[in-house]
Amino acid sequence: MSGGKRRDGGRRESPGAGNRDSLAGGRKRQGGRAVNGQANNRGRQDRFASGREGRSGGAPSSLAGVPVAVGQSVACDIIGLTHDGEGVGRVEGYTLFVRGALPGERVRAEVGSIGKSFGRAWMTELLEVGESENKGEGEKIRVTPPCPIYEDCGGCQLQHLAYAEQLKWKREHVVNNLRRIGKVAVAGAEGAVAAGDGTLDGRPEAVVHPTIGMSEPWRYRNKAQVPIGSAGGNLVGGFYEKGSHEIVEMGACLIQVEENEKTVRIVKEAARLLDIPPYSRESGRGLLRHVVVRHARTTGQRMVVLVTNGRDIPRGEELVALLRESVPGIASICQNIQTAETSVVFGDETRTLWGEDVIYDEIGGIQFAISPRSFFQVNPEQTVQLYRKAVEYAGLTGEETVIDAYCGIGTISLFLARHAKRVYGVEIIPEAIEDARRNAALNDIRNAEFAVGPAEVVMPRWQAEGIAPDVIVVDPPRKGCDPALISTMLELRPARIVYVSCDPATLARDLKLLEDGGYRTVEVQPVDMFPHTGHVECCVLLVRK
Repeated sequence: MSGGKRRDGGRRESPGAGNRDSLAGGRKRQGGRAVNGQANNRGRQDRFASGREGRSGGAPSSLAGVPVAVGQSVACDIIGLTHDGEGVGRVEGYTLFVRGALPGERVRAEVGSIGKSFGRAWMTELLEVGESENKGEGEKIRVTPPCPIYEDCGGCQLQHLAYAEQLKWKREHVVNNLRRIGKVAVAGAEGAVAAGDGTLDGRPEAVVHPTIGMSEPWRYRNKAQVPIGSAGGNLVGGFYEKGSHEIVEMGACLIQVEENEKTVRIVKEAARLLDIPPYSRESGRGLLRHVVVRHARTTGQRMVVLVTNGRDIPRGEELVALLRESVPGIASICQNIQTAETSVVFGDETRTLWGEDVIYDEIGGIQFAISPRSFFQVNPEQTVQLYRKAVEYAGLTGEETVIDAYCGIGTISLFLARHAKRVYGVEIIPEAIEDARRNAALNDIRNAEFAVGPAEVVMPRWQAEGIAPDVIVVDPPRKGCDPALISTMLELRPARIVYVSCDPATLARDLKLLEDGGYRTVEVQPVDMFPHTGHVECCVLLVRK
C-alpha cells in the first residue's frame, strides 16, 4: 500500500456524510422530512443557527454583491446535484446548495449560510416537481424515503431520489469528473454508452458504461460500526446527527443486514444491564466507544468487536456470557483498545475475548478469513460485479504476470490469480498481508505472493529481481494513488493498468497523470456499491499507447 492508507479505518466500508457506518432508523427526530413536497425543518433550522452545519458564530448574515441573506426565503431552480446529495440551485446567478432538493425541481428554500461564491440552504417547499427523462412511463424523480429518520441521519444522502435516477446520476457524476478534472475524452453525449469513431483534441474517446445497480438495493451492508455515548445518563448507540457528533439512539437501518441490527441491539442492552460506562468525547472518560459487528452471509457467522477506552472491562466475563447466549451464530468476540483522543475508530491493540480470531465468508467462490480490523467489502453482491469487471479488463489468458497494489487482504489478488500466471500483491499494513497469505492458503492458491511495504518501494525491488508486470491493478483509498506510485507504474510500463476507484475526483486526477505518461483510458464501468449514498465505485481500463 502507498501513502499510509489504513484498511482498518473503513476506507470504503463507510460511505456517507455523517456517521457513515452507523445504524440508522427506528426513531423520529424533530428535524422533519419532506412530505408531499412540504418539509418540516425546525430541527434543521436549529442546527444551521447553532453553527453545526457550516455557519460559525461570526459568519456574516449578508454580503455585498450576494443576492441573498441568511434567513431569507427564496425560490430557486435546481439544476444539479452535489456528491453528497444536495441540490445545486441558482438565485440571480448565485449558487445555493439546497439540502433536500433534486434536479429539475423548483423549490422554496431558506438560506442558512452564505459566502462570496456559494451559500447553503434547506428546502421548505416543493414548488414544481421534477420528472424522469422516461416520461412515457410517468416516472418521477422524487420518492418518499422509507427510513423514518432519513433527514437527520448522515448515513444515506439519496433515499429521496428514485433508484433508477440514482444510477443515472452516478454515471453522470463520473463523466463530469473525468471531463472536468481529468480532461478525459468521453464518448457521446450524456447517457450515451457506445464509443464514437472520432476523437477529442486528437485523443480517442473513452466509454463510460451505465452504472451497474442492484435488483434489491436494501439490506446490503455486512458490517455495522456504531458509536456509543450517553444521553440523560443512559447509554445510547446509533448514528451521528447530520453536521454534528451528537449520537442519536435508534434501532434499525434499511441498508444494514437485519442480523447486524439485532446484534447491535443485544450488545447495547447487555452493556446497559451490566452498567458498562459509555465513552464521552467531551470528558475523555467512560469505557465503551464503538460496537463493530460483522455478519458472514455464506457461513452465518457473526463477530462482535468492542472498542474500549482502556483494557479492563468491568463484568467482562458476564458480558461475554450474555453475548454468547443471545447472539445467534456468534463465532468471535473481540476487544480493541483505543485510548487516543481521535475520531479514528480502532487502536493498535486487538485481543480475542472468546471464540475465534476470525470469521469466514465467501465472495465469488473464494473464501476469506476476516479479522476484526480487516478491510472486507461490505456489499458482497456488488463486489463480485466489480471484481469480475477488473478481471475482464485485465485481459488475462493465463500467461500474464500481475501486480496488485493496495492489495489489502488479497481479495482482488485471489480473483486475478485464478486467471493469471502469477500475481504479486503489496500492502503497507502487515496484518492485511498476514490475512492475504492466509486467504491464499485457505483457497489453495499457490501462484500469489504478497509483500509488506509501500507499493512504490516494493515494486521497483521486484523489477530489480526480474519481475516485469504485464498488468498492474490499483485499488487505492479515497485520496487516490500516491504520486510516487504513479511514477513507478509509468516506469514499469505494463501493457494494461486496471484502476479500481472509490472516488471519481481523485480517479480523474490520476487518469490525467497516467494519460500524460503514455496511457489511454479505454473503458469505465461505474458500480453502485453503496445504494442510496452519494458514493460510486469505478473500474477503469487503461492501455499503453
